[in-house]
Amino acid sequence: MRIRPAALAELPLLQDIERAAGEPFRGLGMAAIADDEPPALDLLDRYRRRGRAWVSADGSGRPLAYLISDEVDGAAHIEQVSVHPDAARRGLGSALIDHLAACAVADGLTALTLTTFTEVPWNAPYYTRLGFRTLDEDELTEGLREIRRAEARHGLDHWPRVCMRRELGASSPQGRTAGAAPPF
Repeated sequence: MRIRPAALAELPLLQDIERAAGEPFRGLGMAAIADDEPPALDLLDRYRRRGRAWVSADGSGRPLAYLISDEVDGAAHIEQVSVHPDAARRGLGSALIDHLAACAVADGLTALTLTTFTEVPWNAPYYTRLGFRTLDEDELTEGLREIRRAEARHGLDHWPRVCMRRELGASSPQGRTAGAAPPF
């Protein structure tokens, strides 16, 4: 699988990936998450134009997973990372996260952050395995607090959620690097 910037023409495919990735939530009694609309095309395009949207593509170039990120309080914040269920358990999500980590290091950022559900196996437990740790309330930056407030307004607090952080050094914890970072 190859990681590369998302292309304008494939943004609808990212929405399809998001819809498919949401379906497993239905089996956990989280139908509202499964039914939630994916990011709008104009929002995805803003991430793309700012160099903050990457895909993991198969041999034919078709995206199977994607990641979009922001910079929040000096950290690269994972706004969304989604893998199509047909491509799950192949390391696509972790490879995208490692790619972002390498780009963040090249940009002088010191950490990755994200918000996630605590009780969903492919959420907080997965990110813990990737080197993230749950932040205590007193560790939250103002930017993370605002993200959590927005999530609460959107109804995501119906299920337990946390903010998580992974510290970065000269390379990601898995030792991968990614050359020059895109402009953030």
